[in-house]
Amino acid sequence: MSRFPENFLWGGATAANQCEGAYLEDGKGLSVTDVLTCGGLSRHTCEIPGIPEQFKKYLASLRLVTWTKDGEDGASVAFKMETYPENASPAVLENEYYPNRQAIDFYHHYQEDIALFAEMGFKCYRMSIAWSRIYPTGFEEEPNEAGLQFYDNVFDECLKYGIQPVVTMSHYEIPLEMTYRINGFASREAVGLFEKYARTIFDRYHNKVKYWMTFNEINSSVHSGFINAGVFTNDIALVEQASYHQFLAAAKAVIYAHEHYPDLKVGCMIAQSPAYPYSCRPQDVMAGLIKDNFYADYYSDVMMRGYLPEYKLKDLKRRGIELPVLDGDLQILEAGKADYIAISYYQTQIAAAQENGLETTAGNMSRTVVNPYLEKSEWGWMIDPIGFRFTLNRLYNRYHKPILVVENGLGAKDVLEDGQVHDAYRIDYFRKHIEAMADAIDIDGVDVMGYTPWGCIDLISCSTGQMSKRYGFIYVDVDDAGNGTLKRYKKDSFAWYQNVIRSNGECL
Repeated sequence: MSRFPENFLWGGATAANQCEGAYLEDGKGLSVTDVLTCGGLSRHTCEIPGIPEQFKKYLASLRLVTWTKDGEDGASVAFKMETYPENASPAVLENEYYPNRQAIDFYHHYQEDIALFAEMGFKCYRMSIAWSRIYPTGFEEEPNEAGLQFYDNVFDECLKYGIQPVVTMSHYEIPLEMTYRINGFASREAVGLFEKYARTIFDRYHNKVKYWMTFNEINSSVHSGFINAGVFTNDIALVEQASYHQFLAAAKAVIYAHEHYPDLKVGCMIAQSPAYPYSCRPQDVMAGLIKDNFYADYYSDVMMRGYLPEYKLKDLKRRGIELPVLDGDLQILEAGKADYIAISYYQTQIAAAQENGLETTAGNMSRTVVNPYLEKSEWGWMIDPIGFRFTLNRLYNRYHKPILVVENGLGAKDVLEDGQVHDAYRIDYFRKHIEAMADAIDIDGVDVMGYTPWGCIDLISCSTGQMSKRYGFIYVDVDDAGNGTLKRYKKDSFAWYQNVIRSNGECL
């Protein structure tokens, strides 16, 4: 007997900016990710001053954002805002490779790819809409019909196979023009632009898409405000302001959906990487609480509970930061609470009151003390299936709302030989994580709606820009420089996951 509900949403996940390609086709505008390089391939990689010591061994995979300033061009580490120079503007430079522009060309292969998803047995497909396909600069009064029609075609293709689209409205994809004109969500004007976009896609697709999310990993703005919120700055006060404006934008989207299409479910999406205390010293336990509060819980508290938590208001006051709260804002947050919480989960962290002298890992620019009880991925991520169960319990006990796991997976350097990829390591990873999720549901009583492993088909890595960091059940023949046939191949994990879905999680 399966430990999963009969209506459990098994599927897979991608993002428009990492898979679609066709970056200017059919009226699409430039996006923030169109100025991000591929890690290690940028001519600027070795010219960046101030690289933190703990990141130097990962230098070969650092992804950069290119910019111009006073007639000079340069680049900074995309996910370290303190390296952004003042008064620089993100820009497209000659002789740089921007991998998201081609990606895996899902734009022209979506029928083939969705057919493969259907063959695996997907019940749902978590994807995103590229805002810059619908409103190329963000400022247009009327949407781009060609962009709207593309997503009609994708949704229809999914529904043909009985696959429910689960849609993220902004997944690290904001029109670049919004950064140029208003510095993204640092400006309150962005709230209205997002509200216009949200109404457009709700009105267009409400009969085809039931499950929505507003901003992907909204809490990632603490280290990637540019791709998350279109904010190109090293001013943390502006980043806090941008997050606040995103809260308002998300709440307004929820309110509109509830008023006009009450059958729709609109969730928030939070990156989860809970912090274990380094020891049972009270100082380390407190360090873990503080880390979780400010890197994740603040964002989900606002969007799930509908108010600004006191611990964050005290923190902002200590730092001399005042949020631009206007009359009526708090009522909007209260009325626009999310229907469910969607999460990404890849790893846990360690928090210590004093980290000096402790071994750290810096996978994907996210530094944490090494946990000696866990293995690491090739990119420095701590692999922790029990931490997955812990995370699901922690969130359900905090909010008592359904949880949708929309990202989980293992990035690895797969080898294609004779048309085959033998990825037993990926199967082992998923087996352990799905078992942990089953325990959370069956033993602990957590309400988990579904599970969509990240990068169900190989795609461009958000953090490194590489294709060689592969997550998928489907191999795509493209290398880190964009060379290859784009041909799709089923990995061993394809048949394994197909059997997992067919058995509703019984056969692992």
